[in-house]
Amino acid sequence: MLERIAGRSYLIGIVGLGYVGVPLALAAVKAGFTVIGFDIDASRVDKLNQGKSQIKHISDAALKAAATAGKFSATADFGRLAEPDAILIAVPTPLTRHREPDLSYIEKTAEAIAPRLRAGQLIVLESTTWPGTTREVIKPILEKTGLASGKDFYLAFSPEREDPGNEAFGTATIPKIVGGEGAAALELANALYGALVVRTVPVSSTATAEAVKLTENIFRSVNIALVNELKVIYDAMGIDIWEVIDAAKTKPFGFMPFYPGPGLGGHCIPIDPFYLTWKAREYGIATRFIELAGEINTSMPVYVVARLAEALDRLAGRGLSGAKILLLGIAYKKNVDDMRESPALVLIEMLEKRGAEVAYFDPHIPIIPRTREHAALAGRRSQILTPSVIGDYDAVLIATDHDGVDYKSLADHAKLVLDTRNACARAGATGDRIVKA
Repeated sequence: MLERIAGRSYLIGIVGLGYVGVPLALAAVKAGFTVIGFDIDASRVDKLNQGKSQIKHISDAALKAAATAGKFSATADFGRLAEPDAILIAVPTPLTRHREPDLSYIEKTAEAIAPRLRAGQLIVLESTTWPGTTREVIKPILEKTGLASGKDFYLAFSPEREDPGNEAFGTATIPKIVGGEGAAALELANALYGALVVRTVPVSSTATAEAVKLTENIFRSVNIALVNELKVIYDAMGIDIWEVIDAAKTKPFGFMPFYPGPGLGGHCIPIDPFYLTWKAREYGIATRFIELAGEINTSMPVYVVARLAEALDRLAGRGLSGAKILLLGIAYKKNVDDMRESPALVLIEMLEKRGAEVAYFDPHIPIIPRTREHAALAGRRSQILTPSVIGDYDAVLIATDHDGVDYKSLADHAKLVLDTRNACARAGATGDRIVKA
């Protein structure tokens, strides 16, 4: 198997063709491997096979080239899971309505693999989850077949580290954490990923690898919560948090800049910490620090709406009820078409509950797709951003600071701007009608 990896005759299967699976597939193709992609969404499969990307930073040309060369194909037929030598699992790991881990996608994938599992296959979980999932959830499902992990098949965990829209680092240039169930599994998984990415970082177990990914995102969550709390405190003191951070980051040691916002978005940071807090309860341990950070971050939309209501009252002499609000940016971060867990969706619903009339503009998301938590917003279309459109609203709320927007012109034509990203100041726009939040 190691020889086949080195010779690129090792067939790779990837389950889940989203923001993780597709870039991973293209990285494998670029490294010389042939890839079969699996997804339950037949429409997505058809588009991928036609070379049509559904992810902004993945080009149609890259998909077409991989397909034309016979190196990549997608299928909704999970009966073909016996074909690949390695199956890499990149499916969602969301939370339930009670903020508990939802492993249903992982479990269903393992149950789909089990009847097709054959001797020698490598199964790798990439989805973020609580420490112990690979060993305690996937392994028992696969071993019900009578095949034994470490003897008949190999099991590993290697967390995805995708950062959509990051032009400096892509799948192949980000070091990969690898943990295996046993020495043989680690050696095999390490060899495979070593052929795909710039560097691998082997660790002692799958649980350790799972803990590494949670630690990375909890670190970000806690530090973002800190600056969000400082934002509220400093605003009450008349101090600009953005100026404070810009000055503090000139220190060449002991400080790392994090920036406040209207809340947390994306599939990782708002969700991953809850996977560890849930698992920690099994050991009778309270994760007070992590949970406090979560509370602060999820409270930010409330703060933003309060700031907007205050600004409307002070500068326009009116309340939110009946006010026309244009929300700029529906994606969870700038320059991407990804709106998973975006705080902008929460802001829209909160404002409308207060009686406001809300529209949005986002150059990357022309239509809001259906989501589990915000289904009522599905189908809404982005406005066209022109001076006359901007001036028609009582306020513009900047939730996501996409590049390509003329924030100076926006500030010139808007009656009021509530800026949660410091976008106007960076563009050189100032004035009493620009309020930071």
